[in-house]
Amino acid sequence: MLNTAYETIQDVDVILFLIDATKAYIGKAESEILERINIKKCKTILIINKIDLVKKEKLLEIMKLYSEAYSFEEIIPISALKKDGIELILQKIISLLPSGPAYYDIEEYTDQTMRQIAEEIIREKALMFLNEEVPHGIYVEIEKYVSRKTTKNEDIFDIEGTIYCLRNSHKGIIIGKNGEMLKRIGQTARIELEKLLETKVNLKLWVKVKEDWQDKDSIVKKFDTTKQ
Repeated sequence: MLNTAYETIQDVDVILFLIDATKAYIGKAESEILERINIKKCKTILIINKIDLVKKEKLLEIMKLYSEAYSFEEIIPISALKKDGIELILQKIISLLPSGPAYYDIEEYTDQTMRQIAEEIIREKALMFLNEEVPHGIYVEIEKYVSRKTTKNEDIFDIEGTIYCLRNSHKGIIIGKNGEMLKRIGQTARIELEKLLETKVNLKLWVKVKEDWQDKDSIVKKFDTTKQ
């Protein structure tokens, strides 16, 4: 992971260097990172996390230690747990980014198709309700995604999808007693899809077992955002 980070240093506009406030020294790994970014003279923001676990005096010592080691654009103490300081990071990143051409329309927020978004919404709801009962070894495929008019001339989307899992035992949990869990997943996903599409949705879901799906590149690459 570090090698990948080092290889991309020269192509980035801003580096976020995250450290732990409870570690009151610059370790070997941190020293190596500082050496690399110093060679490239990169714009770097130092983010000191877990400030809720240290006293102010100790935090000031860490800030002084790192400010002497590298000329950071900004040193931002945060608490990720309490979401303290997160907004400041975003503001600073924006201020450091260079101006560039608009490659996408301002209203365009994703390059995914609505079919792909529907798959992700259904998978998200399934994982949300199943919690730890079923591992994350599930994926969703939409087999039907069409729009039509109802008998009352209203717009509606017919969406049919299958939730695939790795084990028969998982299938039973996803469906639930009398189909209650699958119904719950479908209802919640349908509500979100209707808000997104701004029209009614007729959503039908099935559950099937596919034990080897994690070995199929065509399926796994759906979850690899670096290839999308």
